[in-house]
Amino acid sequence: METTLHPTSSKRREVKRDKVEAAILAEAVRLFAEHGYEGTAIADVAERAGLSKQNLMYYFPTKQALYTRVLDDVLDDWLARMASLADAGGAPDDVLRAYVRAKLQFSREQPLASRVYAIEVIGGAKIYGEQIRRRVVPLLRADIAVFERWIAEGRIAPVNATHLLFAVWAMTQSYADFAAQMQLVLDQPQLGQPDFDEAERLITGMVLAALGLPRN
Repeated sequence: METTLHPTSSKRREVKRDKVEAAILAEAVRLFAEHGYEGTAIADVAERAGLSKQNLMYYFPTKQALYTRVLDDVLDDWLARMASLADAGGAPDDVLRAYVRAKLQFSREQPLASRVYAIEVIGGAKIYGEQIRRRVVPLLRADIAVFERWIAEGRIAPVNATHLLFAVWAMTQSYADFAAQMQLVLDQPQLGQPDFDEAERLITGMVLAALGLPRN
């Protein structure tokens, strides 16, 4: 006799799976950020998530599968915050203010995720390079097209948009990737909202000045 799966039972299993995956990914992000890919053992992730290694591997059969999923989630969030520039229809200064704010917000809300991505890139993107090339490059080109349109319309000063965006990424992401250094220099246990507010004012001002836009 064929057994019909009750919708409620199916939904409960789906919710349970999502909950377990979220617990695994939260610990994986922390360990990959602290120890990198090579220094993280899948057994340690399982222990931190309160699972056996075998149970974890039911959800993620290899360490690389887990690492790739972590980076997929990081890139999904990062690119979503970048997309506002490519879809821009507003004034350049308003769009760029929002862009800098979104990038700094990512650094504040997802510092461990940012560090995992940074470690992968600094190491030569040996595992995740193709995904970065496939997903980041098209969005970067779309963003550059926005700058080129603004330049052609005389709305901003001529600028190398690629290197300007590289500079914005470096400045905003440093507040996650190099937060420990900043905390030491500032002699405080962590960066707070006033630090991010000041960073936003400074970085936005530098970007707007480079484009010949008013900073007020």
